[in-house]
Amino acid sequence: MNIRFAVESDLKRVNALRRQVNELHVKGKPEIFKPGFPKELEDHVYTVFRDPEQRIAVAERDGALCGFAVLHHIVRPETPFMKVRDCLDIDEFCVDAAFRRQGVGTALIAFVRAYAKERGFSRIELNMWEFNRDALAFYEAVGFKTYRRYLELPVSENGEER
Repeated sequence: MNIRFAVESDLKRVNALRRQVNELHVKGKPEIFKPGFPKELEDHVYTVFRDPEQRIAVAERDGALCGFAVLHHIVRPETPFMKVRDCLDIDEFCVDAAFRRQGVGTALIAFVRAYAKERGFSRIELNMWEFNRDALAFYEAVGFKTYRRYLELPVSENGEER
C-alpha cells in the first residue's frame, strides 16, 4: 500500500469516495444532509486542493485509490476563556467500502500522525456524526479519544418533543 499526498489527477476518484460519505450522511441524518452530489460538492475538493492550509492524503492499493483524508491546519485565537488552539484537523476521511477492514484506514492515520509530528502539531482533531458507529469504533481503535460532544434535543414544529 502507498500513502501519499494527492495530485490533481486523483481528485475525481477522491470525489467518488466523498460521494460514499455523503450517501452515508444522508442515510444517517436525512434532516440535515441533502441527497445527491451536486457540482458545488464536486468543485469543493479542488478548492481544498489549492488551499495552502489544507492537504489531501490518499491511499493506493494495487493501483486503486482506496482512501483519503483531508487535513486542515486550524488556528483558533486565544479568548478570555480559552488558550490558542493550533492543531491539524481531519476534515474528511473515507476508506472505500470495498477496502474497509484491510488496514487502509490505519495506514492513513499513521501517515497523518507522522505528518502532524513532522509539522510540529501537538494534536490531531476530527469530528464525526454519532450515528456512524463503525467510524467511532475505528477512530477509538487507532487512539482517538472523545474530548467534546455536541448534543441535540429535537422538537417538533409546534415546540413539542418529537
